[in-house]
Amino acid sequence: MSPLDHLLLWLHIGFAIFALGPLTAVTSVTPRYIRARDLGVLRYLHRATRLFGLLTIGVFLFGLLLGRSALGAPYLSVSMTLFVVAAVLLVIVERDQRTAIAALSSESPEDDAKVQTGRIAALAGISALIWLVVLFLMVFFNPS
Repeated sequence: MSPLDHLLLWLHIGFAIFALGPLTAVTSVTPRYIRARDLGVLRYLHRATRLFGLLTIGVFLFGLLLGRSALGAPYLSVSMTLFVVAAVLLVIVERDQRTAIAALSSESPEDDAKVQTGRIAALAGISALIWLVVLFLMVFFNPS
């Protein structure tokens, strides 16, 4: 493995730890604060979701650069596909967080964020499972 590959591996793993971990935690606790109607914390969680969501792009890019010669390997194709699916789910979570904040900020008693609570919990859980599957693929099917 070349020094550049070592650097890319460190960056890939570092971004995975410091972006995917917090992103998973932030999205999974959002329903609790929707139920508590805590707008301050919800706004913070929404900003954190956007920030860590953008940082996850680094995981994908450094992984692409690291696997440049083996991108046709089945475990990499499956991992990249799952990553894109999880990213789409997280875009939906971010939208639902925004909708929940707007609903809870409204003065109308008819506006409620219960719909977003269930959907955010489900999609955050599915995303967390996807990250675990990708981790499994990277550890057990990587030939190096």
